[in-house]
Amino acid sequence: MIFIAVVLLFFGLVTLIAFKISSEFNSNIQSNVDIPTEAKTASADLTSMYPGVMDNIFLFLVVGLTIVSLVFAALVKVHPIFVPLFIIGWIILIFMCGVLSNIYTEMAGNSILATEANQLTFITSILGTLPFVIAIIGIILMVVLHKLGNIAE
Repeated sequence: MIFIAVVLLFFGLVTLIAFKISSEFNSNIQSNVDIPTEAKTASADLTSMYPGVMDNIFLFLVVGLTIVSLVFAALVKVHPIFVPLFIIGWIILIFMCGVLSNIYTEMAGNSILATEANQLTFITSILGTLPFVIAIIGIILMVVLHKLGNIAE
């Protein structure tokens, strides 16, 4: 779950910064008279892909990482006696995800990046509620990881 939280934060920050760079680059391309129309069209198309394509890739990444972690958890045999340790680690991770969520919120709330962050709806909403998302993933993961079927084997 730590890996999921860090990868989501990293992907979200990289996408936000790349979207800002692409927007600035596109603005400079569009304002230049010497650049051909094909280049202006290509630059506008690339910039317009961020809110749709990259935002949906982020949602796919969240779901994909969750499914992979659930599959891997189902393959591990853990005795249910370790549930209290899992819960303690899970609570600590939720607090850490609050810090990670604040990192993205501060970056997205910056006046320089606010316009781009408002266009990336999935990234902003998921990373804004990252502790809640990780809490839900943790509950599901706990059920899969500490299922009672393991002690019979």
